[in-house]
Amino acid sequence: MDQRSQQQSCQAEHHEWGEGFQEVFRKQSGFTRFKKKNRSDVKAYFPKNNRTDWTIERHRLKIPTLGFVRLKEKGYIPMGSMVKSGTVSMKAGRYYVSVLIEAEEKPYDVPEGNGIGIDLGIKDFAVVSTMENPFANINKTKSVRDLGKRLKREQRRLSRKYESLNVRNKETKGEATRQNIHKQTIKVQKLHQRLSCIRENHVNQVIRKVIRQKPRFITIEDLNVMGMMKNRHLAKAVQSQNFHSFRLKLAGKCRRNGIELRIADRWYPSSRLCSECGSIRKDLKLSDRTYRCDACGLVIDRDRNASINLSRYGLAA
Repeated sequence: MDQRSQQQSCQAEHHEWGEGFQEVFRKQSGFTRFKKKNRSDVKAYFPKNNRTDWTIERHRLKIPTLGFVRLKEKGYIPMGSMVKSGTVSMKAGRYYVSVLIEAEEKPYDVPEGNGIGIDLGIKDFAVVSTMENPFANINKTKSVRDLGKRLKREQRRLSRKYESLNVRNKETKGEATRQNIHKQTIKVQKLHQRLSCIRENHVNQVIRKVIRQKPRFITIEDLNVMGMMKNRHLAKAVQSQNFHSFRLKLAGKCRRNGIELRIADRWYPSSRLCSECGSIRKDLKLSDRTYRCDACGLVIDRDRNASINLSRYGLAA
């Protein structure tokens, strides 16, 4: 880079910093948060500048300035597609590439089935009104619990290495190295990545089975996840359920398949409302897992009753 282009890039950077601090002083935004190398994902953006950039082959991909890079998996990027740009990122010691391509939108048949309601929870991940068996909570399985215990042990080891590093720095006046800390950090990151992939795969499977029913509309609740996480007894369980990710992915699948996604009001009494007679039970507690109606005598599972009410939410509204 010559001196002139370097000067122009520095001026553009200072201009962006100036605008950011002006918004802070005007109280239009919060104070600028500086990125830290160890706490932010490493990403590199590559636009398509030449005709031969981002050439897609069976097992390799040509990235600008990097050349051909061999892919571990094949079939995710359609052969012969027009790539506009791409991003290379590193996470947990592995490198990933994501590309933006131009593709024709596939036509879909308008579904003519009945609507379904989905009640999300902690005991079971999702209860669907048209399915007898609920989708289990993946975090209660043995494999996930064993990974959680292993993650705790590795995090303790990492913490002890930081403590010993501080002691060595005091003795050697800051000459201690960090090679072992870096190795242990990669181990912890890999366990976090593995748990994240297991939970994401479970969410994808649930959405796939729901979409295959081809309902006319799907109704879910507008959950106050931040409010639920204020309960210190349930915060970890709520966070590991990935409710927000489920809602985003379900909305995307519904758009591609022509299914209407309805979001029930946050104050809609889906759990307190009787699905048989319509009466509301005001004394229902969170610990009551079985719904018993005093008016008609209905006895039904609490989450099943909520999913049935959600399937009728559009008609009631």
